[in-house]
Amino acid sequence: MYYKTKDEIELIRESSLLVGKTLAEVAKVIKPGMTTLSLDKVAFEFIMDSKAVPAFLNYNGFPNSLCISVNAQVVHGIPGKYELKDGDIVSVDCGVVKNEFFGDSAYTFAIGEVKEEVLQLLRITKESLYKGIEMAVVGKRIGDVASAVQTLAEANGYGVVRELVGHGIGRNLHESPEVPNYGKRGSGLKLQEGLVIAIEPMINMGTKGVKHESDGWTIVTADKMPSAHFEHTVAVGKEKADILSSFEDIEKALGREF
Repeated sequence: MYYKTKDEIELIRESSLLVGKTLAEVAKVIKPGMTTLSLDKVAFEFIMDSKAVPAFLNYNGFPNSLCISVNAQVVHGIPGKYELKDGDIVSVDCGVVKNEFFGDSAYTFAIGEVKEEVLQLLRITKESLYKGIEMAVVGKRIGDVASAVQTLAEANGYGVVRELVGHGIGRNLHESPEVPNYGKRGSGLKLQEGLVIAIEPMINMGTKGVKHESDGWTIVTADKMPSAHFEHTVAVGKEKADILSSFEDIEKALGREF
């Protein structure tokens, strides 16, 4: 387990805030008719102009700067020619590396007029992220974070994805420990100061089951129902968690919650 110094946490914060600013650039232009590849280009140029590097580009062969996952796509969608439509929801996951440290965050956008029941999925997924973050304090355990996410999602009748999890982050995009979105309170690694984790609920409107698309990357819901995804990079704190990434610029750009 790699615990970070205060200085290292500040460098991770810098990278994580840049991710939020990149997602805000996406928020400024995202609308019906935009291709997912054009959104990727916006992010790539903004990250490079900010003297950083897109963390996902060429990561294990991934071809783009953003993971863009639409509707029933859960995560790891590859940007392409798909044109966003009124009523779509779009998870945009972004990572950067700057000063040798990574930041990682994701936001699910509502395109145009989205059905109320789908907006509710977004609200609960986002709320479950913050419920998990509340548990990221010294003395709690990974299972407390996981259980907080799972409890809220399942209380609302949603499926919690098992195959994909949050993760430690720092000098590498993915570090120990794994941070599942399901689990038992009081179980797992004891949280200590200096631990930095990416908490990222992936919540399905229907079943928890997922499957891989033939492109080798995209994960979709088994029942083709919508899925939402929100992610923050968080440092474990003594009294409360320190959220290193931010949704503030995104929501300012949108002028609304999603």
